[in-house]
Amino acid sequence: MQNRRSFLRTSALGAAAAPVLLDGCAPEGPASSRAGSNVDPKDEIRPVALSTWDHGLAANDAAWEILTGGGSALDAAEAGVRVSEADPEVTSVGYGGRPDRSGHVTLDACIMDEQGRCGSVAFLQHIMHPISVARQVMEKTPHVMLVGQGALDFALVNGFEQENLLHPDAAAAWETWKDENGAAQPTIDIDNHDTIGMLTLDQAGNLSGACTTSGAAFKYHGRVGDSPIIGAGLYVDNEIGGATATGWGEAVIRAVGCFLVVELMRQGYTPQEACELAVERVIEKNPDWRSIQVGFIALGKNGDHGGFCIAPGFNYAIRTPDEGNRLLDSGSRI
Repeated sequence: MQNRRSFLRTSALGAAAAPVLLDGCAPEGPASSRAGSNVDPKDEIRPVALSTWDHGLAANDAAWEILTGGGSALDAAEAGVRVSEADPEVTSVGYGGRPDRSGHVTLDACIMDEQGRCGSVAFLQHIMHPISVARQVMEKTPHVMLVGQGALDFALVNGFEQENLLHPDAAAAWETWKDENGAAQPTIDIDNHDTIGMLTLDQAGNLSGACTTSGAAFKYHGRVGDSPIIGAGLYVDNEIGGATATGWGEAVIRAVGCFLVVELMRQGYTPQEACELAVERVIEKNPDWRSIQVGFIALGKNGDHGGFCIAPGFNYAIRTPDEGNRLLDSGSRI
């Protein structure tokens, strides 16, 4: 794992300094060693697939087939996260996702393209690929978000198959949790981290993103986190870049985290610096920040990327033409 870095180069800049730094938002900003690449604006990298966590490697591979075949960033982002949604070994997304404390697997997802179009579903049950339902919401309705029974009805009308998504391993984990923890709040860490978020840049220079999750394991029935919320769990601006988040969704929502990352990039910060500043804003807005985990990844219009989190343990996958598909350990605030 990378060296643990204090926020913005020096230990003197702690959480109390965040309002000043964020208010300034000057392009000269902080300068640090970067977890991601530092791309000269003249040297654009295309295509790029960037996604959260180690299962992002397989997601990147699926997206890469589309990107290198001249396909769109939107198609690539959807195809990439569908891999995690269908993988029973991914315990925070889709079929392998842990249920809520009532034993129900409820799914959230959103998608956003280079035109600023977006679609979202929340508290969706019985559908393997919520990301594809979210895309249908974007393309077939005048709305951005459908939830609950309405989202399920929409999915079924549009040809999606209703399935039992409670995998036997997830059911066993739920039974164990009930016996050992009762009403205890689960820890959000590398094993219960919420989401796969993916950002893609195609050969035409267009950006898209997708974010999908089964939410925090053993959450309250009906809970929705940041993942399906445009601006919180995902945001894409084709002129600037995109960002997606993972971790404790309530904390990301309070900071409108991914919109913040993209806006900082608009003001001149690199994707890496923008992720670091967004983590500091999350810390500012959440007094319990030492007991949670939140991470951001960001992808710039020119292929530059970055990632940062509160606590050690967050990694993300990046695939580029020159360096292949690789997993990077994120720098952290702690």
